[in-house]
Amino acid sequence: MKKLLVLIVLMISGNFIFAQKYMSKTGKVTFEASVPLFEDVFAQDDNNVAILNADTGDIASVSVVKNFHFKTKLMEEHFNESYAETAKYPKTTFTGKIVNFDKSKLTSSPQKYTVQGTLNFHGVAKAYTSAATIYAKDGKIYMTGGFAVKAADHKVTIPKMVMKKVAETVNVEYNYVLVKQ
Repeated sequence: MKKLLVLIVLMISGNFIFAQKYMSKTGKVTFEASVPLFEDVFAQDDNNVAILNADTGDIASVSVVKNFHFKTKLMEEHFNESYAETAKYPKTTFTGKIVNFDKSKLTSSPQKYTVQGTLNFHGVAKAYTSAATIYAKDGKIYMTGGFAVKAADHKVTIPKMVMKKVAETVNVEYNYVLVKQ
């Protein structure tokens, strides 16, 4: 599994080789698709890999979908087998750009940015725009943000018997501490 992750990172980072590169191997990505009065539908991956080209603002991330963990094992099992189909689609990627990014203007005060890119999940690539907060401290770049994803846009089918227990729109949030490589 680690070999696959390293290979994916190398493929995504090909255009980053000569750039000022920042990376996180312990990025946190969460998603929530909860509805009121039912059990929380929340999962977290603490091993998301993200790479930022500080010269251009290009950013890429990859998650092994099985790394998303839920409160209950049964929910995790259903997610992996029925919804995400991790045997068929083992990873999810995001490639994009931080609009108007200029590393020289980063300070320890958080600043708002827009991230535009493509999320590839469940075999479907779709463009998204995200609001992000970015700042620099102690030689690291800190980045947090989020966006909403419709399950149907990525051909994820929610069975009728649980349709009222799972939101159609999934809130995705990310949190990275990127270190210069």
